[in-house]
Amino acid sequence: MERRRDRRKAEIVRTATELLSEHGYQGMNLEDVAERTDIAKATLYHYFSGKDELVAAVIEALTVDVNRRLEQELDKVGDRSHLEQIRTLIREQIRILTDTAPEVATLFSWPTTWPDSFQDTIKESRRRHDAIFRRVVEAGLAAGEFDCPNPDVALQCLHGVLNQSSLWIRPSLPPEKKAELWEAVVDTAARMFSLEGARR
Repeated sequence: MERRRDRRKAEIVRTATELLSEHGYQGMNLEDVAERTDIAKATLYHYFSGKDELVAAVIEALTVDVNRRLEQELDKVGDRSHLEQIRTLIREQIRILTDTAPEVATLFSWPTTWPDSFQDTIKESRRRHDAIFRRVVEAGLAAGEFDCPNPDVALQCLHGVLNQSSLWIRPSLPPEKKAELWEAVVDTAARMFSLEGARR
């Protein structure tokens, strides 16, 4: 029973994610979630007390999933240079935003329709996400491998570049063109942290 409940809850969250990415917070409603999930609206209230609790679950699920993907990729290169680690994170983040989970870009890169009540939730999500990149940058600085005068500014610039990439690396591009653009962004963004980039 518990597994079945968890599966249904996850299905509801996935459906709500689709609707949020399609219509934004204001355009998403529980009636559409219920219809697309093929359950009665009243049944939704067995899982979530209302729209805001469901939306909060969407934000948390996406945050956990993105951070898990980043950590998995980082684990694969944990014994390599900090430059290779930051390049790996940049590459995976671009892949998430432009290929494997474009709804993340829709909901987090340009969150223009979030009500004020969700601002703290979004900030906390971004803080957790940023911490993964920050950990690598701080380790690279401590090891003398990176040279950026202000890591906070560099990280803000990096996230700006990553968010922007979701606008011009379109899903409709051929795979080889997307891969070429991914690597171009990785090369350019990584220069903000590397000693080589600092000398240019």
